[in-house]
Amino acid sequence: MEKESYLTPSSGIIKKIQDTIKKYSMLSEGDRVLVGLSGGADSVCLLSILHKLRDAFKIDLHALYIDHGLRPNEIKAEIEFCKNLCERLGIPLSIKSIDVRSYAKEHGLNRQEAARELRYMAFDEAAFEIKANRIAIAHNADDQAETLLMRLFRGSGTKGLSGIPPVRRNIIRPLIETERKEIEKFLDEETTDFVIDSSNLKEDYFRNKIRLSLIPILKGFNPDIVRTLSKTADILREEERYLETIVTKALIRLISRKTSERIELFLTPMEVMDRIILRRVIRRAIDETKGLRGIGFLHVEDILHLIKNGNPGDRLYLPKGIRAIKGYSTLIITPEAPVKLKHYTLEVPGELVIKEAGIMINASVEAFTGAIRESLLKADGKTSAFFDLDKLTLPLKVRPRKAGDLFYPFGFGKRKKLQDYLVDEKVPRDERDTVALIVSGDDIVWVVGYRTDDRFKVTAATKRILALRTKRVNT
Repeated sequence: MEKESYLTPSSGIIKKIQDTIKKYSMLSEGDRVLVGLSGGADSVCLLSILHKLRDAFKIDLHALYIDHGLRPNEIKAEIEFCKNLCERLGIPLSIKSIDVRSYAKEHGLNRQEAARELRYMAFDEAAFEIKANRIAIAHNADDQAETLLMRLFRGSGTKGLSGIPPVRRNIIRPLIETERKEIEKFLDEETTDFVIDSSNLKEDYFRNKIRLSLIPILKGFNPDIVRTLSKTADILREEERYLETIVTKALIRLISRKTSERIELFLTPMEVMDRIILRRVIRRAIDETKGLRGIGFLHVEDILHLIKNGNPGDRLYLPKGIRAIKGYSTLIITPEAPVKLKHYTLEVPGELVIKEAGIMINASVEAFTGAIRESLLKADGKTSAFFDLDKLTLPLKVRPRKAGDLFYPFGFGKRKKLQDYLVDEKVPRDERDTVALIVSGDDIVWVVGYRTDDRFKVTAATKRILALRTKRVNT
């Protein structure tokens, strides 16, 4: 800026916040900024300073007050205060109400979590309505220090300890490097009033206990503890960005298959991967399926143990229905319930789509000719199979496995338990109930995709051949 027109006793904090805005590229010329205004010291300071800087940055300001419905006796006075402040500054004010109690009950959250989620929804809604491209929130350096301590006590890693980001998507925090004592000094020098939220004075909440009880004790060891913790969060955030770049590259190499509800990761690289990176890869993988709410450090450690020490078919059951399954070559993480094949009838001739297995079976009756001899030679027992029709009892049924199933694998020479066969074939346990069995009466004719039964094979005496062919289908 060419010239500073705000040379007052409070110029220091204004310059500091201006430098923070530039440091993190929070604002651009022409931005419309929605400012969260509660009437408290922090938000009043934020709105006042952005008002002083709006010509310098060439921005348009709009304020939003959110009624959480938790302090009905104080809301009216707060709204009146915010209206008067915005009128004095010439800034439009919007007011939105959210129902924290109902939302918390409906989604199984505590009030603080529910209030946070609803608050950001309200900000996004208001920003859309007024076409604001920036949302300014009044988190300060003390909030940053408190957040770091809260997450430290909860056992967070460096991602959690990196604290509150100065910029996240369209959300900016111009006060993030400014301490609360500086904010209060500014308001005192400017003779600017603010309201006091009574809930901030109670030690009912974890954050308030840290703010009111722990921080004063820590200041006895380090008077500059807020700045120290805030700087620590900055360092950890920079390191976090670097590590996340490594994790992104690693995850790209590891993904075998991925949908919004399922991710499969190659096991071999993970089994020798550095634990620090692997832990982050797993957290990211979970985040990309159903989110990390309820998935803590110990759950991730359990998954790491499964990768390093588990056997194929072992699995973990995690919160929110998420399962981690170790296969023979991949680790599957999904909230999807295991699928079990339904019962079907296969008409001969005819076609049948088996949705659970994602296949279609075509059944045809063919004579024993030269062409069919060539097909017999090429049959792999996986996608195509041929049987002596006169040895079968129609109609053929299609069903999933059941306890005690036995069959005579083609070329094996003796009877084998289906369970043992599937284990030998390394079929993941969670996929075994989707393996289709073609049965004649009570006898297994074909373990579709794997092996036919020797009892029903085509011989020189066969007169009519049943040809079964499969292909993959989208269901």
